[in-house]
Amino acid sequence: MIEFALPDVGEGLTEAEIVTWHVVVGDSVEINDTLVEIETAKSIVELPSPTAGIISAVHVDVGKTVDVGTIIVSIDDGVAAPAGMPSLEPETVESAAEGEPEEKPLVLVGKVPTAAVPRKRHLGSKKSAPASKTPVLAPPARPTDRPIRTKPPVRLLAKQLGVDLANIVPADGDVISRSDVERAASPASDVAVAVDTPRESRVPIKGVRKVTAAAMTKSAFTAPHVTVWLTVDVTKSMDMVKRLKADRNWQGVRLTPFVFVARAFLLAIQRFPDINARWDEEAQEIVLQHYVNLGIAVATPRGLIVPNIKDSDRLDLTGLANALDALVQTARSGKTSPEEMSHGTITITNIGALGVDAGTPILNPSEAAILAFGAVREMPWVVNGEIVPRMVAQLAMSFDHRLVDGALGSHVLAKVGRLLNDPGEAFLYV
Repeated sequence: MIEFALPDVGEGLTEAEIVTWHVVVGDSVEINDTLVEIETAKSIVELPSPTAGIISAVHVDVGKTVDVGTIIVSIDDGVAAPAGMPSLEPETVESAAEGEPEEKPLVLVGKVPTAAVPRKRHLGSKKSAPASKTPVLAPPARPTDRPIRTKPPVRLLAKQLGVDLANIVPADGDVISRSDVERAASPASDVAVAVDTPRESRVPIKGVRKVTAAAMTKSAFTAPHVTVWLTVDVTKSMDMVKRLKADRNWQGVRLTPFVFVARAFLLAIQRFPDINARWDEEAQEIVLQHYVNLGIAVATPRGLIVPNIKDSDRLDLTGLANALDALVQTARSGKTSPEEMSHGTITITNIGALGVDAGTPILNPSEAAILAFGAVREMPWVVNGEIVPRMVAQLAMSFDHRLVDGALGSHVLAKVGRLLNDPGEAFLYV
């Protein structure tokens, strides 16, 4: 019998929420079959089975948050316990949850194959699942005997609408869709029913939002923030975006104004490398980083996250565009790994995508600077003494005044502005 405990999936995480079980009691699993999806403070992670066997018990319900080391599922691997070994009583389960790893060592998470081996349903004609003294939590009562399968955005929508996913039968296949949730929230009725709307509701602070709140509070009240602003004529950059999109050699590359801003920022960092530094409080040192892991602030259903593009300074415009597109898609699907969220050196945020002109972004902890790109708008602009319509955007860069003085911060922002005002051929390549 294997007692599978919630492992530390990286970066010293201490707890996680059970999002979706992929198995129920009686299922037959192979090594590396996905058992469960968990949500940590940084990402949603699939946990694979460490052994082949039969699921004999599921110990934690969906939606519950448990500590690392807590036993979450039992798997009968067909191996009998050594003679004299006591059975796992309820008291043992409780002590394991309280953090006594010597009783049951943690099972390390293996690498999940892209195409998982299909599970086989354990049928009554075969060997039945063995009895266990371990308390078994039966799966929630559902219209079907299938685990709840849905995407994180749909799960969030269900929580917001007060819909119990366990009571939904998917209209198409076995994955609950947004329309399934909306239909459950607003069942067809010929009679209007008055519903008393509560004056307020409460949402637990956990996961990404909890970590983001702690990090932003620490940054705001630790690093002395300074923000500089610049309004830029980006007409030539927008023309270049259109021209490259029409060029057959650039087909398949998702070029956007934000890619151009990221490229301009990287070139400015190359010219003024001291902006790419961090503050080491413990060592009382400024660490100059000779590589750029460009953080990208992404709004997701789980909250704001900042994954980063490793060694982004080595990429040309094509490589940067592809890396940025992949990063955003992964983040919005909830599959960003802890490693992709770690070791960022400097950050950029696209508040213009939300229709906002500018703002004062807060630094990621220990980073020296963050650049905000506002909305691109057609506005009157003076060119050669005449007022003409131009495409204009605002840039705002916050920096840590312990690391960056006003001159350096202004030089960096001005360089970004000049590159966007007049990008040349060198803009395209490393």
